[in-house]
Amino acid sequence: MIPVSTLSGRKVALFGLGGSGLATARALAAGGASVTAFDDNPETVAKAAAAGITTGDLKVLPFEDFAALVLAPGVPLTHPRPHWSVIKAQAAGVPVIGDVELYERERAARAPGAPLVAITGTNGKSTTTALTGHLLNALGTPAHVGGNIGIPVLELPEPSTSDVAVVEVSSYQVDLAPGLAPTVGVHLNVSEDHLDRHGTIEHYASIKERVVARAGTAVIGVDDAFSLAMAERREARGLPTLRVSTVGPLATGVFAEGTRIVLARDGAQETIADLADIGSLRGRHNAENAAAALAALAALGHDPREAAAGLASFPGLAHRLEQVGRCGRVLFVNDSKATNADSTERALSSFERIYWIAGGRAKTGGIESLAGLFPRVARAYLIGEAAEEFAATLKGHADAVLCGDMETAVAQAAADAAADDAAEPVVLLSPACASFDQYANFEVRGAAFKARVLALPGIERRVA
Repeated sequence: MIPVSTLSGRKVALFGLGGSGLATARALAAGGASVTAFDDNPETVAKAAAAGITTGDLKVLPFEDFAALVLAPGVPLTHPRPHWSVIKAQAAGVPVIGDVELYERERAARAPGAPLVAITGTNGKSTTTALTGHLLNALGTPAHVGGNIGIPVLELPEPSTSDVAVVEVSSYQVDLAPGLAPTVGVHLNVSEDHLDRHGTIEHYASIKERVVARAGTAVIGVDDAFSLAMAERREARGLPTLRVSTVGPLATGVFAEGTRIVLARDGAQETIADLADIGSLRGRHNAENAAAALAALAALGHDPREAAAGLASFPGLAHRLEQVGRCGRVLFVNDSKATNADSTERALSSFERIYWIAGGRAKTGGIESLAGLFPRVARAYLIGEAAEEFAATLKGHADAVLCGDMETAVAQAAADAAADDAAEPVVLLSPACASFDQYANFEVRGAAFKARVLALPGIERRVA
């Protein structure tokens, strides 16, 4: 835990008592702040109080007494409307911040030179974060991975010039971190997502850009128009910027050509890695992730050619193209983290013959954007609220079965894939949907898929 000393002796309101909220409350109290924590769920408040956190009804307390409102990232800041706690804070002139902002303040106060790699993007940020930490550790540089992935940022070790903090930041967290200025800011891509919380894709992209706007060095994927514009704005200001791409050669940066990762600098190009035999980094999207991670290490002063040696030992990320097991020729893949069509596009592009489990609570646009990949789908097994909508979209393009639940979908997909004579039929859970109609989160959904797969007769956990 990092005691938040920068608010020592001050009164602080905290709203939102999920995992990161509880960690933040403990860190504030450990640093000497007087914290009053609250949540809209009375049971959550009671649990926090039982855990020793000071709680109080922020609806009735005067916000003028507080130095800050620390908001959990899941609580609306602007859209569809500001949460009532935000409205009260703004009316009292109290700044509204989050845990990443507190971390950044502690870094500035305790160890200004402590390296921080902050990573964002609509898709790929979790894999890139985990991979960056893995590559650093493989080189012998202690790296601590957290933020929106795994460990809350304030539960990481205290900032140190000898270690590197590699932090995944969501758009929600960035929106609450006005002082974010990482050593290396990595932005991967922008596609339509979370518009219920940000209003427009333009606003969403502008929030993502804050990760690289004040970074010492920016690593920016340039394969979409919004991200390319971010890189061009940095470069126009003469700020250190490394481009990343999977669609074409770059004059300077790191790009992918098929499975090859190419370093371009000083007018020369050099292949520094080939992902062809690395199962955990399969697909074009993982080529982008690997290129960005290697560019981040280059920005930290490491030789990306040496860093590339660590790619082969990367175990992959749970719930993101996670190879669960095999049954004969059939490969079972858990991609539960694909909560939108753009993320699922990356999964469908990675395999040739797919028995696709999809559905849940649909995002804007559904799966219409995936039509070009429907020929790869041998059959779709649809679950959750979006099942009928997705069946209508697939009609005339790919066979679809309304399964309703995961148990039925896995059983039917496994049986059908086993009868396929393709070299490698793939049963793929890649929902293109939020999980909240049937599961608490994508992790629980992925765990349900894995449990069903591993219960199949003849399944082998070891995968190629």
